[in-house]
Amino acid sequence: MPPTTSSDSWLAARQFGVVIDAGSSGSRLQIYSWEDPKVVLSTQGDVVRNKLPKVEKGVQEGEDWIMKVEPGLSTFADNPEGVSEYLAPLIEHAQSQIPPSIQSETPLFLLATAGMRLLTSVQQARVLSAACTYLKGASGFRIDNESKDGPCGSSVRIITGEEEGLYGWIAVNYLMDGFSGKDEKTTFGFLDMGGASTQIAFEPSDMQSGDKENLVDVRLRLLGGDEVNHSVFVTTWLGYGTNQARERYVTKAVEDFQTNWLETAESRLIPDPCLPKHLTLSETLHVEGSRSTHELIGTGSFTQCLDLTAPLLNKNAPCNTAPCLFDGVHVPPINFASSHFIGVSEYWYSSEHVFGLGGPYDYVQYERAATEFCGRDWDGIVKQHELSRAQGIRGGDGEVIKNGEVVEVGKWDKNVELPRLQMQCFKAAWIANVLHEGIGIPRIVDPGGNSTTSGEQVAHQAETKGLGRPLFQSADSVGDIAISWTLGKMVLEASKEIKPSSSSSRPLADPIDDIPASTPNPPIKPIRPFWDLDVLEEHVSPHLPASLTRESLGFSLITILFYAIIFTVVGYIVFRLRYRLRVTRRRILRGSFKRASLDEAYAMEEGVGTSHPPSSFLPPSLLRPFRRIVSSSALASRPGLTPITTSLQSRHSQTSAPSPPPYHHSYDGFSTSTSTSHTSRASSPTDDITMANSVSSLSSINPRSRTSSHANLTLFPRQTLSRANSLLQLPDE
Repeated sequence: MPPTTSSDSWLAARQFGVVIDAGSSGSRLQIYSWEDPKVVLSTQGDVVRNKLPKVEKGVQEGEDWIMKVEPGLSTFADNPEGVSEYLAPLIEHAQSQIPPSIQSETPLFLLATAGMRLLTSVQQARVLSAACTYLKGASGFRIDNESKDGPCGSSVRIITGEEEGLYGWIAVNYLMDGFSGKDEKTTFGFLDMGGASTQIAFEPSDMQSGDKENLVDVRLRLLGGDEVNHSVFVTTWLGYGTNQARERYVTKAVEDFQTNWLETAESRLIPDPCLPKHLTLSETLHVEGSRSTHELIGTGSFTQCLDLTAPLLNKNAPCNTAPCLFDGVHVPPINFASSHFIGVSEYWYSSEHVFGLGGPYDYVQYERAATEFCGRDWDGIVKQHELSRAQGIRGGDGEVIKNGEVVEVGKWDKNVELPRLQMQCFKAAWIANVLHEGIGIPRIVDPGGNSTTSGEQVAHQAETKGLGRPLFQSADSVGDIAISWTLGKMVLEASKEIKPSSSSSRPLADPIDDIPASTPNPPIKPIRPFWDLDVLEEHVSPHLPASLTRESLGFSLITILFYAIIFTVVGYIVFRLRYRLRVTRRRILRGSFKRASLDEAYAMEEGVGTSHPPSSFLPPSLLRPFRRIVSSSALASRPGLTPITTSLQSRHSQTSAPSPPPYHHSYDGFSTSTSTSHTSRASSPTDDITMANSVSSLSSINPRSRTSSHANLTLFPRQTLSRANSLLQLPDE
């Protein structure tokens, strides 16, 4: 669908932004739009002064604001030449939806996530460079100039899991009106879980925000120009997404079976309570370069699955900075009386797509649905799946309640595939353990026992959005806007367009750019594959003793060694080339001295003097006639000196001895033919006058014709002449 015309009221004063979410399985283009903040403020006045810009879909109707291509951008690690063809459909689609007249003002971001983080620094740099080159050449969108982040600045880069969490936190609180005013501190916590990692982001209460060094400032600007500032804690657990957790679980199950049950077991099948009953799966493990395949058979016990997956949280890991939640990761204390959380991605999929329990979270209801599903026979699940797809039934595997009564069970989303059903029992248990054993959300909530003023505000806002009152709720969208970290990024970009109310206000920046460079241990370390010592340190640090790490020493030993090696190599090269460098230096200095002497000699020959006048702005062709006039006038004004207009004839050829053939002196284009005569008599005053006339007459020769003019001069005895500044001087009498 082509973009609307400028006469469309929806398009009037509208701005756009484009984000390409380059994930591990594919790249998703999302187009957002918002009205010009100045226009909104002028038309609506004080009503919107304390609100953020309203970020919407980038199209007025339909779903053309989203487009996805597969596979992931990281698949071009060894073939960066294919990046341009891969991105072409996305850029063409964006160009078809945004009017050409404003494309140059529309920011474009390609932000890569989990898949690109797994590549080496060299592979990351090649892929990002190829993407940057294509986007700059093929699109007319606004892209940053080269900076420390890469050739396209912050427009094309890899973001960390913490940045994803921060952008997601902004998106959730934006949709839930958490930024309703600069004095408001009621915000929602944000939980996100994918296949490889899980993130948490929340704003600690004032009483629990003592560790300021672990907090990140998130600055936004309201339509009135005032700035709101929130100090947010964010962290990520790599390896604690559902897929990575499943791999660790299977590895532990195989080890336990081989250690405790292999000799007595009647079958080689490994029992797995996290699979539906009688489901057999082949799992391939990759351990220390070797791979092995094992058969697991489901026993379908949600309670046992909870018990077996809980140790995967690694809650006994050393905690360097207390308090820690799990895996030794520091997290400030969470006051669940006032902190309410919203979970997206896997939190939503595992609750809604199979159980039909997305939204307000009730552990009792969730546990009942998971227990019933895990205990079902796999063949029956497959038959129900086929029937649901054929009939287009929507619903969940949990209870469907109408008028307070259970009217249906055993229904799930028609788009659910068999792989989701195979892993549903495990994912349900993992989600529950992360929420309750990991983060610490209470399993049973007393609606009347945990209320505070802040908590009541959060509950009221949740109720107005139709999401209920619980401490945790899963969500996929609010209204017709999907909850996505890309939305948070666009809210920040729209906020940057607002003029600050004070001229002394700092320009808004991404949270990661607001972290002071002097921070010794920043809470977020940017990914900069093009040149970043942090990348080198991350690769080397695991191989160093604990006493030599940055945490133990208080400084980076890797950085010091790196610069020491650089200085050593440069010093060695200079030492080996010291003689050549010395000769080269002498030649340069000697050449400069010769050029200076020549310039001074020519200046004196033409009657200008020995000082170096400033160079003229006029070309030499215009100055040449004036120089001739000045030189002739100077000679004419000096008595006793006659200008020479032809070649000079020697007046001392009075000897009968034959003269040797003339020899030539060539100096910088000036060729002088000199005849040598041998005489036994000393020079006379007449000879001196003659020589003076000859020397003076040289000033009338055009410098441009030196190569073609020849002056035949009588060479005086060497002992009576001296050369100074390339001029012949009269001997002392």
